[in-house]
Amino acid sequence: MPRTLITGGAGFLGSHLCDRFIAEGHEVICMDNFITGNPDNVAHLIGHPRFSLIKHDVTNFIYVPGDLDYVLHFASPASPIDYLKYPIQTLKVGALGTHKALGLAKAKNARFFLASTSEVYGDPLVHPQHESYWGNVNPVGMRGVYDEAKRFAEAMTMAYQRYHSIETRIIRIFNTYGPRMRLDDGRALPTFMGQALRDEPITVFGDGSQTRSFCYVDDLVEGIYRLLLSGYPDPCNIGNPDEITILDFANEIIDLTGSSSRIAFKPLPADDPKIRQPDITTAREVLQWEPRVNRREGLRRTLDFVRRKVESKPSSVEMP
Repeated sequence: MPRTLITGGAGFLGSHLCDRFIAEGHEVICMDNFITGNPDNVAHLIGHPRFSLIKHDVTNFIYVPGDLDYVLHFASPASPIDYLKYPIQTLKVGALGTHKALGLAKAKNARFFLASTSEVYGDPLVHPQHESYWGNVNPVGMRGVYDEAKRFAEAMTMAYQRYHSIETRIIRIFNTYGPRMRLDDGRALPTFMGQALRDEPITVFGDGSQTRSFCYVDDLVEGIYRLLLSGYPDPCNIGNPDEITILDFANEIIDLTGSSSRIAFKPLPADDPKIRQPDITTAREVLQWEPRVNRREGLRRTLDFVRRKVESKPSSVEMP
């Protein structure tokens, strides 16, 4: 029975990974300090014989008794509203947290998996973004706390791979959505859906011409699982290359929900990427992976979850 630690396991992505690894027959140890994660996301797993939940801040020494086969490091604030609220914690979990998780993987002779991000490309000057692109990041801007934390985490991971010869995998995650997203995390999809379901103005920053590429969470989890079990040691993009402007996306949400909401334009935040689209050639060739859930179907599945959340908590939040 493989034994797997997932840091940030009570977060949006982490909780879906807990489900997948339990389904694959792993013993799963979920570790989270609940700054942005929520124990409700894994409540359905409490009592499962192959699941345990540990409250711990991974920027401190990580102790896990017994053997480990895999260490998946997903702990980090991951939305602008979170990492602007917790800038120091974001930097610490990317640096100290990655160091502690790598140290644990080394001690246990476990394979290490780093959750990196498309934000390492910054506001890209290359389109679409291939893993060979080094990025265009403002290290002292407001978003630098997240961008640079992840870039450092990648460098640390590669150093452990080269110097200590531990097995490592690095995923660069592009915009992902699905059930268990927080309505107040400031990202476009839950914000737009929440506003549309309340018939409130849809907040679009700038003129809405900036683009994003949205991947449904089940597709992302499949890509993560394939990358973990592959022999590929370098960073790998996982995301949906189906690019759409934020304005078109907002109108798509209005149409899907049947809302009477109108678009409200607001100033564009500093360093907000103007384009975002993954080049998934590596994933296709190495992992035989590509997204299967089209945006219309993924949004329909997500809407049911968001509607329940809106009905239970009728408050609104804007993206930063």
